[in-house]
Amino acid sequence: MSRLSLPASPTGVLHRSSRPLSGVEPGAFLSAFAGAPRGFWGRGDRWVAWGGALFDLQVAVPEADPLGPVIHEVREALGALHPFPGQGVPAPRLFGGFAFASGGEGDSAPADPTWEGFPAARFILPECLLEGEGEEAQLTLQWIQELAPSARGGLSRPASPLPSADARLQRLVDRLVAAGTADGVLSSNGVGPALGAQPGGDRAPDRDAKGAWATAVDQILAGIRKGELEKAVLARILDVELSHSVRAPELLARLRRENGRAHVFLFEPDPGRILLGAAPEILAELRGGRFHATAVAGSISRGADPAADSELAARLRASGKDMEEHRHTVEVMRDALTPLVSRLEVDPEPGVLTLARIQHLETGFRGRTNPGVDVLSLVEALHPTPAVCGRPRDRALELIRRCEPFHRGWYSGPVGWVDTAGEGDFVPALRSAVGNGTRWRLFAGAGIVEGSDPELEWEETGLKFEPALRALGVGAS
Repeated sequence: MSRLSLPASPTGVLHRSSRPLSGVEPGAFLSAFAGAPRGFWGRGDRWVAWGGALFDLQVAVPEADPLGPVIHEVREALGALHPFPGQGVPAPRLFGGFAFASGGEGDSAPADPTWEGFPAARFILPECLLEGEGEEAQLTLQWIQELAPSARGGLSRPASPLPSADARLQRLVDRLVAAGTADGVLSSNGVGPALGAQPGGDRAPDRDAKGAWATAVDQILAGIRKGELEKAVLARILDVELSHSVRAPELLARLRRENGRAHVFLFEPDPGRILLGAAPEILAELRGGRFHATAVAGSISRGADPAADSELAARLRASGKDMEEHRHTVEVMRDALTPLVSRLEVDPEPGVLTLARIQHLETGFRGRTNPGVDVLSLVEALHPTPAVCGRPRDRALELIRRCEPFHRGWYSGPVGWVDTAGEGDFVPALRSAVGNGTRWRLFAGAGIVEGSDPELEWEETGLKFEPALRALGVGAS
């Protein structure tokens, strides 16, 4: 079912060495690891960039649906990792994610090479991390020291002496400084230059796609009126061909500049195969037993100024259709969390989350997890929420497979990180794009409920393409 790539023996011990580091942007860090696995995870001024791979866990599940067997494989791999020596050392983190769902009966989409390198799950234990918060950053180098058999049996003594940790770190710092100097893609504020780029193809396919969209929305609405379901989230794609290739540091700079309140992620497990996005909501965040998640559903555009934003936000709160859509997500998430989280706190009324191009209804969940519940338990219980799938889940998933003529792959699946102590952060892979150099596929979805209008939902998905379009350099000015 799975493949676990181990450049070093699993009978070794993980070591790490860290030091403060200033003046190195995340983009320069990514440049230093060009040609190797690399990625980024962060929100606002808290972030981590990573590069290199000590472990590369890939899980392929041939069965239809969700995450139970996949999560079991990931847990097995986490259990095989030997911890860092010493007290108080943070647990090793693996970065990656899961597909939305495996293909199943009724899936109308043909085989799709778009998601090559992104199986049912893939997680990487990095060789290096650069972690920032505010003006501070810390560089961490990780490595595995293999152990040799001792005279009394077992594994106890190093197979070879460890190189100087200081020397290793200094070589890495020199590499980062050289990469930042030579790259030239980021200014001091982390903003890269504009790229000449354009969407490929003419507009005729858009008319065809719009007609197919309206037909799919009508199919879902027919099911709702028959009482078969209450909501389904319908997605569409936009294929973009750039005039020349765009690199990971440039993508990251634009994503961060435009999406300060979203969770920005970039995952490049194989050279040139990049998944990026800016998710508005938290699927599951677990630290020290404290849990946090948000339900985000119901949308309206931004205004031209703060007064217009407030007026639109008030209209969103007063919308029966949007409040109903939001209610589905809140109720399902609350019911899924109740057996896992003690003293579960749910915001009594939704607030409004204001992003760069769109506003959403948002409800927060907080609490303390019960004994034995890790972040993967929470992900398994929650995914897919009605915000990315529908309600009831099975019927919505069936309609999604029937109506969407493409594979979602990792779009709207959980992405983030998990550590060997069971803590971590996951968001749904929304506002996302996957691609290689000049060819990219973008994904956006809208929740279809009673009262949905195909034209308005099409326009909403157009707004949701904007974060990825702007990252690629083809967004509206």
